[in-house]
This record gives sequence, C-alpha cells and structure tokens, in this order.
Amino acid sequence: MKRSRIFLWFPILLIFLLPAPPALADKASITIQAPPQAAKESEITVRLTITHSSNSFFHHVDWVEVSLNGQTAYRWEYSATKRPEAATFTKEIKIKIDRDTEIKAEANCNLHGSKCPAQEKVLIEE
Repeated sequence: MKRSRIFLWFPILLIFLLPAPPALADKASITIQAPPQAAKESEITVRLTITHSSNSFFHHVDWVEVSLNGQTAYRWEYSATKRPEAATFTKEIKIKIDRDTEIKAEANCNLHGSKCPAQEKVLIEE
C-alpha cells in the first residue's frame, strides 16, 4: 500500500520541483511610434508602448529609457512598490527636431531583462 502512494505522489512532486520552461520567461519589449519626417525646428510627439506579461510586486518592468542620437534623454525607474500603471502601458514624449534624429528606446523586466531596444529615425524634411 505504501509503495502505491509513492508512485501516486511522485508525478505531483516533479511538477513542483522542475523549473519552468524558458518559453514562460517574459522579457519586456517596447515599440516606438514617430513620424518618419518632420520640419526643422518642429516639435513632434513620440509614443512608446511598453509590453510585459506581468505587473506584480515580484515581476514587473523596472526601467524604461529613451536615447536621442546616442544620448539618454528620458528614463523612468520603477520598483516593486512603484510599478507602472499596467503590464502594457504607454509614454508620450515631445521632441524638438533640429536635425535628423535617431530615437532608441528600451524597457527592462526586473527578472528577465529586455527583448531588445527599438529604433526609429526621424529625418528633416527637405
């Protein structure tokens, strides 16, 4: 009788002891919406959409950063007690365009990191 109980509980124990498959790990991702061209000295609105599977105390986006032409221009920091408003959220920024501008943005998950930075280029209209 005891032997049959061991065989009954063994599969259940394996479920809890084996690590989660890598497919369940979710890195934060970001997309950039910006006009492809703008008049010199104009101000444009750039919309960032940050996507992540979770927004809990233990698993959340911990920072978002935007660089313009290689220099950090915006950075938002988050923590377990000061999380983003949702697992998927947006940020809007205003940028004055005085030359061709490369926008690079990245979001980071506190557990799994970042999928990769997003990039867009805004060219001066001729």
